[in-house]
Amino acid sequence: MDLEAKEKIAAHVIKMIPNGSSLFINIGTTTETIARALLNHENLQVVTNNLNVAAILGVKKDFSVLIAGGEVRSRDGGVIGEATEEFINQFRMDFGIIGISGIEDNGSLLDFDFREVKVAQAIIKNSRRVLLAADNSKFGRYAMVRLGNIDQAHDVITDSMPPKSIQTILNNHDVKLHIV
Repeated sequence: MDLEAKEKIAAHVIKMIPNGSSLFINIGTTTETIARALLNHENLQVVTNNLNVAAILGVKKDFSVLIAGGEVRSRDGGVIGEATEEFINQFRMDFGIIGISGIEDNGSLLDFDFREVKVAQAIIKNSRRVLLAADNSKFGRYAMVRLGNIDQAHDVITDSMPPKSIQTILNNHDVKLHIV
């Protein structure tokens, strides 16, 4: 885990989020780093399926933090399952901040748990603007469950230039690439 890269990504992501915004934040160490960076914001409404994110942001009196119900994964505090997905589907948020386990050269977004993927798909579907936060180790990393395609994001925030094939996909679909 490259903490320095995650912190650079987080510092950039929070500049994209105005005070008073509503946002989803999903499971992952990158999204948890983003949550810590958001503590200087004001009046955020957050829906998350990540117990760690809820604990980080829950200390802010001017934040409204809702945690989706479902099965808690002991290894990372992620909340997953059908109930989690149904909860997420009740909202329409300004931003969806998602992390990912892997990104294939064809743009496929990949993860390891199909239940987590279903929740992330609901976050994408119910966000006005999707911010994909992924450090360079995610490019070319494989996992068995396909979440969707990188062109479903509005912005991709990473710490180094992705492979040419990814750059082409982003350019062809007007997805903004942010290198931090």
